[in-house]
Amino acid sequence: MTGLLVRRLLLIPPVLLVVSAVVFCLPRLLGGNVTRSVIRSRSLASAPDPAAEARLAAELGLDRPLRDQYLAWLGGALRGDLGRSFTTRAAVAPQVLGAAGVSAVLALLALVVAVLVALPAGVLAADRPGRTADRAVDRVGAAALAVPEFVVGPALVLLLAVWAGWLPALGWGTADRAVLPVLTLALFPGALAARLVRAETRVALAHPSTTTAVAKGLSRRRVLAVHVLPRSLTAVLAEAGPFLAGTLGGAVVVEVVFDVPGLGRTLAEAIGSRDLPTVQAGLVVVVAAAMLLTLATEVASRALDPRLR
Repeated sequence: MTGLLVRRLLLIPPVLLVVSAVVFCLPRLLGGNVTRSVIRSRSLASAPDPAAEARLAAELGLDRPLRDQYLAWLGGALRGDLGRSFTTRAAVAPQVLGAAGVSAVLALLALVVAVLVALPAGVLAADRPGRTADRAVDRVGAAALAVPEFVVGPALVLLLAVWAGWLPALGWGTADRAVLPVLTLALFPGALAARLVRAETRVALAHPSTTTAVAKGLSRRRVLAVHVLPRSLTAVLAEAGPFLAGTLGGAVVVEVVFDVPGLGRTLAEAIGSRDLPTVQAGLVVVVAAAMLLTLATEVASRALDPRLR
């Protein structure tokens, strides 16, 4: 276990180095006049002004060789300085980390809701094959997997906020405003988790230890709780890292739809204004978070499941 943890941790820095180099250099190599885009986003000028563009390029350091720009940014990043926004000139690190915290809360809440729904639904579907719960997991799960967040979100707003008037449509910061974005984001991982739990539960029900427990006279409820549910929980935990990483990706759409001040909305706005320091810092944070979450869930699942060890 310790060797696995050390190997995975040693892998993170070189991966982040490659990712940072790609996200730093690729937008600059693809062409386009970054300084002109920044000038327009600042509303300083509507027509090209070569002199203003040259002054801004010098101010932002864009007139230096690409290698020097990257090494300067990397040196600052190693000290915790992710640069300054091209558009606001504010430090990028506090903005990106604050937005990442909002996205993390949104993703964790969505994952908790998904698991709380998926566990009983998957176990019930496996315990009663071909009946209502089993068919519901199939049909609702298929629909949830097929419909993207940018369709689910507006549909929930129309149904629960506009027609019913039960919840506010947009925003973040209070419990009622969190309901719609969390439900929208929880739908996809919930459908995947319900199918995974159903499959694992069916395997566990056919295991000799389960049939022996039934033969000894244990109640069906106790067999499910003691012999089946732990195995299903382990299966969900093993996929929690990819689930949460995928949920962070889906949060980009959800945050834009519901005006949530998370990393997804921050990245979308930064891309629109060609604010490269914010984009590259946000992408590096997303990759680092995904790698750490995958490592944490892999270690936890190995600790809980002797078969994986």
